[in-house]
Parts: sequence; structure tokens; C-alpha cells
Amino acid sequence: MELHLIRHGQTNWNEERRVQGQSESRLTDLGIEQAKGLGERIQNIEFNAIYCSSSLRTRQTADHAFPAWQKTITYLDSLREIHMGKWEGKLYAEIESETPDSYYHFWNEPHKFDVPGAESFFQLQNRAMKAIKAIQHDHHGERVALVSHGALIKTVLAHIEDLSMDQLWTPPLMHNCAHNIISVNDAGDLHIVQYADQPYEQVRS
Repeated sequence: MELHLIRHGQTNWNEERRVQGQSESRLTDLGIEQAKGLGERIQNIEFNAIYCSSSLRTRQTADHAFPAWQKTITYLDSLREIHMGKWEGKLYAEIESETPDSYYHFWNEPHKFDVPGAESFFQLQNRAMKAIKAIQHDHHGERVALVSHGALIKTVLAHIEDLSMDQLWTPPLMHNCAHNIISVNDAGDLHIVQYADQPYEQVRS
């Protein structure tokens, strides 16, 4: 089995450096071009199913990346980005000024991130892996695309690499429309093949 994890294209809030979380932003013209470009690069890969976060930005990305897809795309709330509570909609610069400690935790000590009303990265990882395991169960031996979000994808890859949460932001960066590939063997073990468009052996060599 292969799982292809794809981050959404650039959004207006990415451009503004505004916290998105589970709030709705939409693709910029560049984001649309990124999604179309990804679609061209993977057009010869035959997928059996496509799953997508229910957020607008991921749905738009899937539409532009898979324009010829004839089957149903399954939209899941469980593939949405980390919920950021009262941070959502604020500029990162505002948050850094208002709550510098929490801002520092988010980017440098994610295992300590704790904002009222927000998910922790541990909760996000647990939610993400439950979704991954359910998709594995339903698509044994198939090739499946998942269009989701940067932090969620990073927690999945960190789990596979057996990284502790304080190492979550270990490079490479999960750029817009980054394409990651995970292989699943018959025993259900997950192995990273491609990380943010790079062969995994080059990323960790």
C-alpha cells in the first residue's frame, strides 16, 4: 500500500502570516498554480482513492491537483489542521507580541505548546494517526492520496520516524503542496519513501 500525503497550496492567510488552524482561508493565485503544478507531476500515478481535509483550502487544492478525478473524494474533519483556539485569525506577529512564551513553544518547543481552547500537538498526532489507520484498514494494497495540512502531516511523519514531539519541526520544511509518500508493508508497518518532494534517504542521509 502507498499513502501520498499532500499539503495544500498557498493561501491568503499564509501570505499574510495569519494563523489558520481550522478557520477558513482560501488559495491564492499562486496556491492554485502550485496545486495545478503538483497535479501535472503526479498525473501518471494511478490512485484508488482520494481523501481530503474538509477545510476549504484543501478541497480547493484537491480540485486543482486532480482535475480528471471521476470518483468521489472523501472529506474528513479528522484530516483538518491543528485547532489553534483563540489564536485563529490573528497575525503571528500579534501573537509573538502578546504571548511570546506560547509563540516560542509553538515553533521551538512544540511538546510544551498549551493554549486554552487549542489542541496540543499530541492530540493532533493522535487524531491524525487514527485517521491514517482507518484508511489503511479500508484500502489494503491500494494507492491513496490524502490532501491535508502542514502540522498534521509533520506529526504523522514524526510518528513514523519515532521522533519525540520536541523534534516535530525537524527539517525539511513542509512547504505548500509538498508531496510525501509512505509505503505500508503486509504487516502494516509504515515507511517513509518521499519527504516533502525529496527521496527519504537523501533527507536523512
